[in-house]
Amino acid sequence: MTTISHTVPTPAPKPRGGISQSIGDSLVVAKRNLIRMTRIPEMVIFGLIQPIMFVVLFSYVFGGSMNIGGSTSPQVYREFLMAGIFAQTVTFATAGAGAGIADDMHKGLIDRFRSLPMARGAVLTGRTLADLVQTTLTLVVLAIVALLVGWRIHNGIPKALAAFALLLLLGYAFSWIGALIGLSVRTPEAATSGGLIWLFPVTFISNAFVDSSQMPSWLQPIAEWNPFSATVQACRELFGNPGVSPSDAWPMQYPVWASLIWSFLIIVVFRTLSVRKYRSATV
Repeated sequence: MTTISHTVPTPAPKPRGGISQSIGDSLVVAKRNLIRMTRIPEMVIFGLIQPIMFVVLFSYVFGGSMNIGGSTSPQVYREFLMAGIFAQTVTFATAGAGAGIADDMHKGLIDRFRSLPMARGAVLTGRTLADLVQTTLTLVVLAIVALLVGWRIHNGIPKALAAFALLLLLGYAFSWIGALIGLSVRTPEAATSGGLIWLFPVTFISNAFVDSSQMPSWLQPIAEWNPFSATVQACRELFGNPGVSPSDAWPMQYPVWASLIWSFLIIVVFRTLSVRKYRSATV
């Protein structure tokens, strides 16, 4: 007597949707980059030293010579300065994002990612999310140092947290610029140089360190419509710190809205360009 066995087919796993796969893959890549950062602690340490040096140098070297709202008090300038230092710190993370992506490209890691069934934009999104975590840590340490040198907030904790959220959003937006630079150069060294060279005019032709009304008349509109200036001014208002002289420029009248619009616009434009460059660079 012959026994006939029947094999019950195993149902195929349901494929994940495009958005859920992209989110999951991005978090996996972000975790990989965060683990890498913990194994190379000098990356975090050196990232903390530079902004701390800026705080100390600007506070004590230039603090008594800057005229803010008719006052040359070092304490007034320290409170005026800190929003600019915070913003400069989050945007300077752009160079690290670009160098990291360029390093992955140079070592062939991107080719290994391509062999996996993962969303194409996940590599870049994961990298920028990991950089956002590192930037958050840097901001926490920098805020503690700022409090030690005399910086204070005057509008309460909720508005201060909103200011830090705007800073992190600006840093995340600029990290996509760094991603595009990292994909466009051949070496990590070039990505580091390319990520910094354009940041100096962006941060210094702004209201970060001086009142823009004291600049030459032809330079004032550039500083006032600078996305960097909008976030700095918004943070000063939310922190309750001294701000720049009144201006008719729309970003200075409504800096919180201007900061949000600029940051989201930068994310949309440069994320689109970065993902497109990523696809063409790895074909």
